[in-house]
Amino acid sequence: MQSVAAAVTMVRDDAFFLEAWVRYYGGLFGRENCYVVNHGRGAEVARIAEGCNIIGLPGDPHPNFDMKRWRLLNGLVAGLRSYYRQVIVGDVDELVVLDPAEGRSLLDWLADQPLRRVLTPVGLEVIHRVDLEAEPIGAQILGPRRHVRLAPHYSKPCVISLGTKISRGGHFTQASKLFAPDPLYLFHLKFCDFGQYVEAMNRRNAVTEAVGVGVKDAAIGRHWFAEARGEDRAVFEAFASLEMQEGFDLGWVRRRMKRSWKPRGDTGYWQFDRPNIDTQYHLPERFVGQF
Repeated sequence: MQSVAAAVTMVRDDAFFLEAWVRYYGGLFGRENCYVVNHGRGAEVARIAEGCNIIGLPGDPHPNFDMKRWRLLNGLVAGLRSYYRQVIVGDVDELVVLDPAEGRSLLDWLADQPLRRVLTPVGLEVIHRVDLEAEPIGAQILGPRRHVRLAPHYSKPCVISLGTKISRGGHFTQASKLFAPDPLYLFHLKFCDFGQYVEAMNRRNAVTEAVGVGVKDAAIGRHWFAEARGEDRAVFEAFASLEMQEGFDLGWVRRRMKRSWKPRGDTGYWQFDRPNIDTQYHLPERFVGQF
């Protein structure tokens, strides 16, 4: 029984992403060290997360959904820190991955990390190049999908061994020092498959429609609303126009994060600049099969 690391997420209906999350973190940490908040007490979520620690919650639609969600997740992380050295927290379509070039597991690597820190992996968005990648995905995502785009918005401070407050959305904390280890990445899976994207967006649009208020009146991510969705096929076809980069050295991204590190106004949170970077990379072979 290990007490090095736990993983925490909250989910409603996203079966495909939850299956990937449970396979990945359950395989690394053991399902007994995975904590799944089942928003709406869905039977399918309970089935997929069997063996994990499942917390069932009422699923009534609410305009402050994201605010309530992160208030709960902050509390869970604070409590679990008393029992684990490191707690990873994030959305169900986000996976923290150690570069396989390190030659050891994420769990072993975390066991050697100093305490009282917040670790911020570099964010990468797995994209489905519909013009190149016809193979469907299943239990394995990296392999059928080999392209990623830089996603500074998803360079999230999500590996916690310090008492701190995490902002709504998980994008900022009140930790005043930035630690962005070279071999650590956060893979965001929203765009990893065209068909899964359409189904997920349909579900999220239905949630915001049930809430019954607009973007400006809700504490819910703008991307959940139908008016911000755009045309699905065009979103994926546009990935082909991202400039392809040679190699896979992202040290310059981490250096840029550190140079722009500063307080986020007078909120108590800290941030780095998060510009849009229209580039993509072909993942090295060593990443295939990581999830």
